[in-house]
Amino acid sequence: MKIRIILLIFLIILSKQPAMAISGDMETVLVIEPGEENPRNSEGDIIELKDGRLCLIYTRFTGGSGDHAAADLAMRISGNEGKSWSNDRIVVLRPGGLNVMSVSLLRLANGQIALFYLRKTSREDCRPIMCVSTDEAATWSEPSVCIADEIGYYVMNNDRAVQLRSGRLVLPVAWHQGPGQPRDTAGVIMCYLSDDNGRTFRRSKDSYKGYAPDGRRVTVQEPGIVELNDGRLMMFMRTNAESQYISYSRDGGETWSKAQPSALISPLSPASIERIPWSGDLLCVWNDHSGIHNYSKGRRTPLCLAISNDEGETWSKSVIIEDNPDGWYCYTAITFVKNRAMLAYCAGDKKIGGLNRLKVLALSQDCLTSFSLE
Repeated sequence: MKIRIILLIFLIILSKQPAMAISGDMETVLVIEPGEENPRNSEGDIIELKDGRLCLIYTRFTGGSGDHAAADLAMRISGNEGKSWSNDRIVVLRPGGLNVMSVSLLRLANGQIALFYLRKTSREDCRPIMCVSTDEAATWSEPSVCIADEIGYYVMNNDRAVQLRSGRLVLPVAWHQGPGQPRDTAGVIMCYLSDDNGRTFRRSKDSYKGYAPDGRRVTVQEPGIVELNDGRLMMFMRTNAESQYISYSRDGGETWSKAQPSALISPLSPASIERIPWSGDLLCVWNDHSGIHNYSKGRRTPLCLAISNDEGETWSKSVIIEDNPDGWYCYTAITFVKNRAMLAYCAGDKKIGGLNRLKVLALSQDCLTSFSLE
């Protein structure tokens, strides 16, 4: 009887062991819960100001929790590395229409801060907007529309705008609809490019749909970009084909290779990839559904990290940072501040709604370094 009890205890303990565990410091520095007056807080980004303060801007919904509900952009500031945060200050009010959402904060080469977000006027008109701050987020310039050539419903996730080493700004977007046109939920991928620091943008030469190796149409949505050491751009995008698809550009985002499946196995959920400044490796945050961790098919859990030291050709075995089976983890913004990686992401669940809670997690340099050495 004792042997059977000991064996049962051992099996329970074994079943609870993760495939790999993070060692080092991992700290939750902020959780913004939904409330009656704002039922959803989501899709934000963080930037470090020149005086060391942290600036978070996120979407604060007031008219419901759906993607088309009324929402404004709210800002919080931390002057002590995330230990405490200011109250909300609304920095962009919804100017009529549906809402404003999906923030990207970018330190431009000239030292200014660019704020990008989606202005959703209707279900046929959703386009990125750009504002600039010359006083470290105290005030912002008048908004300018980044896509002026053709009205349509373009989706650009939070923390997606990039500035290349050449100075070019690249906005990766997925087009889904134009005025009076049928909706294409599967998406058409393209980029908008600026070589004059955001004063004007033009569409990339290439725009493309996604296809599986057997020729079937594949949903491609919510693209992101990272610049590789050899000057190529790597685009990653969520699909309904059970992995992130990858495409490459050798000319600064003008033209792109055919999108192909990758080893980043995932549900229809976005990934985030950025370069770690102290190591030069790539960090990926996504819902790993490769099978090395327990997961429920179709759900955006667990949330995992992996590192690539060969420019995204291969990835390390992932580690879990969130594993609630009822959780819903996505839309991760990655910001490196001094010796920490700050992750801001949706961390909802079945009880409050998957997209309704915003969480900020800090990972120490030692934490990521120990992970990369596993």
